Amino acid sequence: MSVGDFVRHQTIIQTLNYAASDPEHNLDKLLNIAEKLAGDPGHKQNVAAVKKALARDNHWKKFTVNLLKKANPNVRNRLAVNFLANATFKGVPQQHQMQKELGCAVPFALLIDPTSACNLNCTGCWAGEYEKSNNLETELIERILNEARELGIYFIVLSGGEPLVRKEDLLYLARKFNDMAFLAFTNGTLVDEKFADGLAEAGNFTLAFSLEGFAESTDARRVKGVFEKIMQAMDLLNERGVIFGASTTYTRHNTEEVGSEAYVDMLIDKGCAYSWYFTYVPVGRQADLEMMATPAQRAFMYRQINKFRQSKPILIIDFWNDGETSHGCIAGGRRYLHINAAGDVEPCAFIHYANENIRGKSLREVLASPLFAAYQKRLPFNENHLRPCPLIDNPETLAEMVAESGAHSTQQHTQQDPEELARALSSYAEEWGRIADEIKNASASETKEQCRMTAN
Repeated sequence: MSVGDFVRHQTIIQTLNYAASDPEHNLDKLLNIAEKLAGDPGHKQNVAAVKKALARDNHWKKFTVNLLKKANPNVRNRLAVNFLANATFKGVPQQHQMQKELGCAVPFALLIDPTSACNLNCTGCWAGEYEKSNNLETELIERILNEARELGIYFIVLSGGEPLVRKEDLLYLARKFNDMAFLAFTNGTLVDEKFADGLAEAGNFTLAFSLEGFAESTDARRVKGVFEKIMQAMDLLNERGVIFGASTTYTRHNTEEVGSEAYVDMLIDKGCAYSWYFTYVPVGRQADLEMMATPAQRAFMYRQINKFRQSKPILIIDFWNDGETSHGCIAGGRRYLHINAAGDVEPCAFIHYANENIRGKSLREVLASPLFAAYQKRLPFNENHLRPCPLIDNPETLAEMVAESGAHSTQQHTQQDPEELARALSSYAEEWGRIADEIKNASASETKEQCRMTAN
């Protein structure tokens, strides 16, 4: 660790400890320090926006105060140092520099599947067509993480299969790479007291529990009793001050439920600091277009999540509908990529095509994948960032990229033809396109009117 890194880390830790001693009154100092540590102009703007939001007694201030009070100091400090100081303030400029050297995008995060094994058999699982015996050896993951660090990547997301099938290996990796932040998407059924203790000790590892709504909806897609096991797992983490969140897939059958105030309030009451939302995508086991949320339901989620952001003390991310914030699709190596348990390097967890395998090449080499090159030269896939995805929003582009790059399907059981998939999704994409354009135009008109009134 360099002297600069050490000073930066100690400054964050001491400031967090000071803020946590009386968060209602000490937040200003915390934000002033963050503003000084942010070297990138974009990061400075983000900190300034947070500072403005927390200047008032609102839901965001309540969220921050609760997090500072309830989080285990080791977890709070380690995640803050690794995510803010390393992944963001240090990592992003390093990624930009490496991008210039390599001539291709360097992502902010890696999504890695340690295993394709799972103890459940959920309906419509996006990973259901991978071979269940696949595993990435611990030594291989160590090599990937070392190479990631050299590129400025300090945020590692884990999925599967069920990643906690290998929970001891994952704790080992979190401890060894203690300058990185780890997040695992999990069905929650394998969390026990020993693992919860390990998370509290490591400090740099957070879990996102997969839910489909309340008990009936979650158990219907997974298996009876899963919802209750998730609630128990959340309690174990709450007792130890481990920061965690939720991951919710909205479908044609549960959108109104998971988009309800009651559902979000339940997540907050259980102690979730954040919540990811994903729309169901017809890939993987028993892929079913009829299970997709309708375009009207997707618009409903867009409105609801934006409403909750103005009123609920929880950080909410919508993987598809936040395209306006991310300026389009973040996959294909632009800000993240997916390494499945067979080692195939895919643009996204939902786009099961690849040219390269991490077993035979370095991380630097796979970033120059022909499929990633085809991906990046087309970004953004649509001028309307509410239509960011090359799979469900602009499906013809996925077929083009696969053909141009010579990529192959990575699904071992049922291989999906990209042109056939594009035809199947064309009606959905067309209807969502119409609605998304209406939302964009209405938002532009509202902004123009606000500017006019301000000028007058």
